[in-house]
Amino acid sequence: MAGVVDPIGAASSSPAYENDVFVSYAHLDDQSLAPGQPGWITTLHRALEIRLGQLLGKSPRIWRDPKLQGNDVFAETLVDRLPRVAVLVSVLSPPYIRSEWCLRELNEFLQATGGARLADKLRVFKVVKTPISRAETPEPLQSTLGYEFFTVDPHSGREHELGLTVALTAPEDLLLSMARLDDLAHDVAALLKMLGGQATATADKGCVYVAETSSDQRERRDAVRRELQGNGYTVLPDRPLPVVGSECASFVREQLARCRLSVHLIGQHFGIVPEMATDSIVVLQHDLAAEQAGTKAGAEGFCRLIWMPPDLVSNDPRQEQFLARLRSDPMNDKASDLLTSTLEDFKQVLHARLNPPRPRDPAPVRAADSGGGPFARLYLICDPRDIDRTRPLEDVLLAEGLEVVLPIFDGDEAQVRQEHEANLAECDGALIYYGAGNELWLRSKLRELRKAAGYGRTAPLRATAIYVTDPPTPEKARLRTLEAMVFPDTGAPIVEELGPFLSKLR
Repeated sequence: MAGVVDPIGAASSSPAYENDVFVSYAHLDDQSLAPGQPGWITTLHRALEIRLGQLLGKSPRIWRDPKLQGNDVFAETLVDRLPRVAVLVSVLSPPYIRSEWCLRELNEFLQATGGARLADKLRVFKVVKTPISRAETPEPLQSTLGYEFFTVDPHSGREHELGLTVALTAPEDLLLSMARLDDLAHDVAALLKMLGGQATATADKGCVYVAETSSDQRERRDAVRRELQGNGYTVLPDRPLPVVGSECASFVREQLARCRLSVHLIGQHFGIVPEMATDSIVVLQHDLAAEQAGTKAGAEGFCRLIWMPPDLVSNDPRQEQFLARLRSDPMNDKASDLLTSTLEDFKQVLHARLNPPRPRDPAPVRAADSGGGPFARLYLICDPRDIDRTRPLEDVLLAEGLEVVLPIFDGDEAQVRQEHEANLAECDGALIYYGAGNELWLRSKLRELRKAAGYGRTAPLRATAIYVTDPPTPEKARLRTLEAMVFPDTGAPIVEELGPFLSKLR
């Protein structure tokens, strides 16, 4: 057998083991396409060695067999050494699964380490250099999440390998491959610390379900998952979704039941459809999360956050139908939120949901100028285009002894939303100024009133009303609802028009 590559003389990061990492790979995958350039495996080895050292604070001991000949005899010295390896990194590809040597390395490591598990963690990391089918994947690795070093062209459907060197890789692909490498290094480092007894106890922040996405949103999903894990959350699903529809639904339900919140990133593609199913995994996960929100909302506080890019359109009729359903879904109530914003704004809202701000101290009660009793706080909700038109109404309400609170429109989306939710939690009543906004805008505001209990509110709103004013529309003319009192602008004095609402509010 050829000699081993063992360039680092430092002690293993996990003291009970002779080596930290063994890289199992096929000889063909380390052949360079460019003369004079190192092979893909050699570059991965070096990059992982550097990043692991930065994360561990000392040089790791990474080992791999150079496999100078594809038909080398599997050496017994290799079998003897595998039990003293902490972590195995298997680089999957078509040559790997056709290599008796590679498969034996994997099986010998699993056998020598009694299944290679530490609690619920597998000590084998699946790096996918070139995609292979689930059926071709070695059985022990079929149920593990992998680190994919390839992309799929959305037009041709062809896979493109992600390079690891500046000279041979497009800048955008290099950024993506470095992000995948960083994910791998962080997870390997965490497991090595656990094996070495160096893992520090962290507060259990609970589980968050980050739904699998269509291919065009996979990179964003990875970014959300990475950020949540970096903040101490357990991110589910923790293994690939089953490929059969009924099995996939059962698995997703089980994973959602462990979570306090689910995240759904929606793109222009419909997504993969499991066997014996009609809906894609994107739709299936969304519908099961809606089911979970309907049964687990309230005291347990499960909610779902749905994100899509602004002005998202799709040329797939199935996806367009799904997008239309999302935008008008009546389930988007107290346990759900649909956001169309930048991903960074979405992540701020996500963190606010996971760590809601403490309710602000209520404003001190003072005597109202008109009646001598305590004043009520009224949240006057309006479209940004109506902010100036609300001034006469605001003046009348203030003269009636009401503290009027208006929405904030300046600032990033997370700040504006946080202020809006605080107003819903703290005010005594709400009045929707229905002017420039359309029917969808009104529905969204009524939906947000229903969510007030989820924002820390301890008592129902005393009174809610809709003040219908210009411009006239057919939707306004036929407006009827049991959720709020409706008052058309008739031109009469505002105090007379809103009399029943003001009495109830006081």
